[in-house]
Amino acid sequence: MTAVAKTAQPSLDDATLVARARDGDMRAYEELVRRYQGPMYRLAFRMLGSRGDAEDVVQDVFLTVWRRLGQLQQDAAFVGWLYRTTTNRCLNTIRARRPVADVDPDTTETPRGDANPERAAEVSAQLEALTEAVQALTPEQRACWLLREVHGRSYEEIADAVDSSATAVRGRIFRARAQLAEVMRPWR
Repeated sequence: MTAVAKTAQPSLDDATLVARARDGDMRAYEELVRRYQGPMYRLAFRMLGSRGDAEDVVQDVFLTVWRRLGQLQQDAAFVGWLYRTTTNRCLNTIRARRPVADVDPDTTETPRGDANPERAAEVSAQLEALTEAVQALTPEQRACWLLREVHGRSYEEIADAVDSSATAVRGRIFRARAQLAEVMRPWR
């Protein structure tokens, strides 16, 4: 077998990795962390508004998930469980104290030198306004909106993550969209 054939292994699906991790395969769990650490961090950051708090939450979530992996009934439910755990940990953090705004990790790059400086300033101001508007939502609205609009989760997945009904989730997202649309009206 050639060196290329040894390294060109197909990527394992989440359920297989979860089953292997439950059996003590640390590399399988490390792969799950690599796959989902970024999305969980972005969710936590956008909910909390603080890099440090988001890092703490994500680290705590992955440690908790590792410890409780044996309790997961269906291997395929791992991603939903991860979103639910992260969302709940963020909501608990928000309830414990008021979040402090920080720089959005997705907007930290500076505009290219050939970009229009006026346009770059306008976009920067618009992103700042949107970040502030999202932080002004109730924690429950923020969680639902972020899970739907940023992470593309279904209403049912969101309902499971926030321990609510799909109808309540739809209402929270509707109110969040209306509030954000009102705040962002000057930018249209």
